[in-house]
Amino acid sequence: MSNLVKNIVRFILLMLVQVYVLDKIQLHQMVTPYLYFIFILWLPFHMNRALLMLLAFILGFTLDGFRHHPGFHAAACVLIAYIRPFLVNLLIPQEGAETNYEEPSIQSMGGLVPYLFYAGLLSLLHHTWLFLLEAWQFGDAWYFLVKTLLSTAISILLILATEFLFSRKQKFRTNTI
Repeated sequence: MSNLVKNIVRFILLMLVQVYVLDKIQLHQMVTPYLYFIFILWLPFHMNRALLMLLAFILGFTLDGFRHHPGFHAAACVLIAYIRPFLVNLLIPQEGAETNYEEPSIQSMGGLVPYLFYAGLLSLLHHTWLFLLEAWQFGDAWYFLVKTLLSTAISILLILATEFLFSRKQKFRTNTI
């Protein structure tokens, strides 16, 4: 399957799961499970930054359309799409996984701990920015802090479950053509 078709299918499936499954789950007022942004985390290492940010905007704007928010998710997705290349460069040595693998995963990042740091930090940034935009409406700092931390923890668990349940078979690329 080509990368384009694979990413279109991922986009649609993640959006459907988010809107019709996760948005219907009422864990608590303080916990909001989000998984849709794993689409941005799983995009290829060598993607043009402008295209990465455009795809992130489309992803967030699509969810905003379902949830009737005025750009909250779009802003959060564009932020993590902007930060993602910097984080990948920090976590992976220059002669590392991005030259041998196509996209981030536990295998390509060198183990569970670097992948958890990558997914956890981007999840925390996503939730912080999203809930900060919401908190300005409500003006409650404790609500913002607790909701951000609890929702980030649930999202990391969802990301790990998704990573283990739907293992992405990545081929080890060699430098020879």
